[in-house]
Amino acid sequence: MKEMGQERERAVNSKIHYLDFANQNLAKKKSKEPSKSSKNSCEVFPQKKPLQRKTIGAQVAALKPNIPLYCIRPASIERSTRFFLENFRTPKNKTDILYSVKSNPDATVLKNLFASGIKHFDVASVSEIKLINELFGDAVKMYFMHPIKSREAIHEAYFNHSIRDFSLDSFDELKKILEVTNGAKDLGLHLRLSIPNSHAAIDLSGKFGILPSESISLLRKTRSSAKRLGICFHVGSQCMDPVEYRNAIIITKEVVEQAKIKLDVLDVGGGFPSTYPGMTPPNLQSYFDEIFDAIHQLKLDKNCRIWCEPGRALVAEAGSLVVRVEARKKNMLYLNDGTYGGLFDAGFPGFIYPVKAIRIKGNDPLSLLTIPYGFYGPTCDSLDSMKGPFYLPENIAEGDYIEIGQLGAYSRSIRTEFNGFNKNLQIEVSDEPLASMYSEELESEKESLNRTKI
Repeated sequence: MKEMGQERERAVNSKIHYLDFANQNLAKKKSKEPSKSSKNSCEVFPQKKPLQRKTIGAQVAALKPNIPLYCIRPASIERSTRFFLENFRTPKNKTDILYSVKSNPDATVLKNLFASGIKHFDVASVSEIKLINELFGDAVKMYFMHPIKSREAIHEAYFNHSIRDFSLDSFDELKKILEVTNGAKDLGLHLRLSIPNSHAAIDLSGKFGILPSESISLLRKTRSSAKRLGICFHVGSQCMDPVEYRNAIIITKEVVEQAKIKLDVLDVGGGFPSTYPGMTPPNLQSYFDEIFDAIHQLKLDKNCRIWCEPGRALVAEAGSLVVRVEARKKNMLYLNDGTYGGLFDAGFPGFIYPVKAIRIKGNDPLSLLTIPYGFYGPTCDSLDSMKGPFYLPENIAEGDYIEIGQLGAYSRSIRTEFNGFNKNLQIEVSDEPLASMYSEELESEKESLNRTKI
C-alpha cells in the first residue's frame, strides 16, 4: 500500500515541475528530483536544509522562478480545520466534516488536512477515490456525493474501496445504485434537494437536485432501500448569507414531515465562504449559529448525524500563486499564468483576488501609489483575460512578481495544458494569508506565542 501511495502521489504531482531548465538561476541549484522517500511530495529541492517554510519574498528572491509558483501555508490549513472541528458542533447530534476533495486534490494539501484532523472526504470520481485511498487507506472514510455516477464508478467505489454512502436525485440513479450493488443492505443513500442559491457567487441549483415538491415519493422509496437515509443540499459556492442555510433546513423540515420518514443524516453541504476584495462575508460562526438553530427546530432523532462539506473555507487562504509580469501595456499586465491555468475564477466568474507586488531586481522600489490593473494570461486566446481591478504599484513592470492570494481552492484542480503553459512550482511557506476568515484565531495564536516568549 505504501508503494502504491508513493506511485500515485508522483502521478498526482506530475504537473508540478520543480525546475524549468530554461531558468539558469534554478538549474544551478538543483541536483536531482525529490527522492521516493521524501516526506513532502512538493519539495522544490531535496537539500539537507530545504527552502521551505520561509517567506514568499525570500523564496522568490532565491528561486527567481520563471514559471508560476504555488505557495502553500500549512499553518493556515491547521487553523481553518481546527475552527471547523471545534465549532461545527451541537450537543444534540454528532457531527462530521467531509472535506470536498475537488476544491484542492493536491497530495500535500490533503496530508496537511489529515494531520490537522480531517478524517472524512467527499469524493466525486474514481480518481479522487483512489487518491484518498492510496494516501490514507483505512484511516479515513469516503462518501461518494456526486448525484450522477457511472455504473463503473459505483461498482469500483462499493466493491473495491468499501464506500457505502452515495447521493442521488432521481429514481433512475437510485435504481442504478441498487442494481450495481446487487441490492446491498448496508447502503447510506442521500437524497439531494434542489434549493434556491440566491446569495451565492456561483449558483449550483440547476444541474443537480430534485425539487422539494417532487421529492416525497423518491424519499420514501429511498428510505425503504437504505440502511441510512440522508438528505443533502447545496446553498451555492461562496454563499454570502448564512440565512440561506436556515432556509434550506426549513425546506428539508417540510419535506421530512410530509414524507413521514426518519432521517439518519442531514448534510448541509458546502458553500462556506472565504474572503475576497469586495466580497467580505459574515464570520463563519454566524453560519454555524444559523445552521444549528434551524436544526434544533427540525427535532431530529438524537442519533441523526449532521454533516457539512467545506472546501473553499478550509483551503482557499492556505494557498497563493506567484506569477511574473512578462509585459505591460498601459493598465494591462501580461502574466505567465491565466484563466487556462490557475486563474480561471478571475476570468469567469470574475473573482477579484488580493494581490501583492514583489520586486527583486533594480534599485527603484515599488511605488506606494497603487492603481487598478487588468491581467492577460500567457496563451494566445483573447479569452485568457481577467478584468479585475487588481490594485498594484503604479510603477510595476516586466520582471516583477505578483502574489495572488486566496488560491488554495479551485486553482490547481482546474488547471489545463492549453498552449503548453502547464508547468508550475510548489513550495511551503511561513507567511500568513493576504486575507483571512480566521483573523480572530490568528490574533489569539499571536498572543499565545507572545506569552510563551515572555
